[in-house]
Amino acid sequence: WPRLFKQVQPQDNYEWAAATLTNAKKLDPEVLTKSGIMLGLGETMEEVKQVMRDQREWGVDILTVGQYLQPSKNHLPMERYYTPDEFEEIKEFGLSIGFKWVESGTLVRSSYHAANQVRALSVVHRKLYGEN
Repeated sequence: WPRLFKQVQPQDNYEWAAATLTNAKKLDPEVLTKSGIMLGLGETMEEVKQVMRDQREWGVDILTVGQYLQPSKNHLPMERYYTPDEFEEIKEFGLSIGFKWVESGTLVRSSYHAANQVRALSVVHRKLYGEN
């Protein structure tokens, strides 16, 4: 996956992402951390699962996984379209390795059901607003 990271996010660095997410959790363990990945640019399922394992090691609580769709001819071409069953497999794997919430599907984006995730999981939210 890091082999694709630089191609997709040339201004970023996989190690920077790791440091940012890890340090966010260290600063306040009760704060929810969230990350997202897009699929369909040539990664293997094992690479996807390794990135998911990496993100759990970094303390990520919530993961969104969506299908990359080429927005224009000037963007990277889509290499592969994932099936609903594959997205479900990814979700189940994510929950099995400890993510508190996984949104996984073709049209899932980083903000997908974000309010529901926070209400369901956030200790801070419960402290501020009660159990509702």
